[in-house]
Amino acid sequence: MVSQTMTAALPDTPRAAPMPQSLKPPRFLSARTITALILREMESTYGRQPGGYIWAVLQPVGMIVLLSMAFSLLVHKPPLGTNFLFFYAISYLPFDIYSTLQGKIGSALSYSRALLFYPRVTWIDTILARFFLNTLTLFTVFFIVTGGLSLMYETRAHISLIPLMQGLSMAAILGLGVGMTNCVLGGLFPVWDTIWAILSRPLFLASGVLFLPEAMPAAVRDGLAWNPLIHIIGLVRQGFFPTYENNLVSLTYGYGFGLVLMVFSLIFLRAYYKTILQQ
Repeated sequence: MVSQTMTAALPDTPRAAPMPQSLKPPRFLSARTITALILREMESTYGRQPGGYIWAVLQPVGMIVLLSMAFSLLVHKPPLGTNFLFFYAISYLPFDIYSTLQGKIGSALSYSRALLFYPRVTWIDTILARFFLNTLTLFTVFFIVTGGLSLMYETRAHISLIPLMQGLSMAAILGLGVGMTNCVLGGLFPVWDTIWAILSRPLFLASGVLFLPEAMPAAVRDGLAWNPLIHIIGLVRQGFFPTYENNLVSLTYGYGFGLVLMVFSLIFLRAYYKTILQQ
């Protein structure tokens, strides 16, 4: 009886109140953050200038037209195919995918520096947001330009999707790997941005945009094979001209180069991203 009386006298054990809906951690937090960063960059990059996304198409088209006009005065037939515009489109656009991605990703942390002080925004979110947005934009531009030229001119091209998508995905991975590497080196050593700008200038000429590598002497050809962009552009050319043979193409080297850079960059970014943000 005593124990029953004491038990009855004790107050009920308080239960934990349910967490208010507003205080519960949101689901898919990283995906929401990346989406918000993508929308922000779309507004800042394409939403504030007249024409918006039209310039994403017109800029590479202008470069292709200039290349075609210049070299059509020197030679009467493009190195591959029958149309100068189409040849330089399938050569320049893969290079542009790599070049634009590495530049955008290399400046991802500095571009979103203020947002990285919020706990819900991480450094990997800023990199992935820029990668997804610019990859989708550049791939869309590639297919618009090449598809438009195929409808306007007789190019004698026959699309083979496997080497074409291998080349484009390799360009995206290489751009991501080089961009992340530059993000680390540029953040730790500010002078690196100037050094990289100097080192990367010859890439346009050394990547086979203007010529076919197999037409070069053997010594030059072997040296060009160390440039992963040679493999990217060769695969894209094979995607439109299946009979085009380029013995320099190596999937292992092309993908491996970009993936190795990504792995090392992830290690250093995780260890030093706070130091990079303080520069």
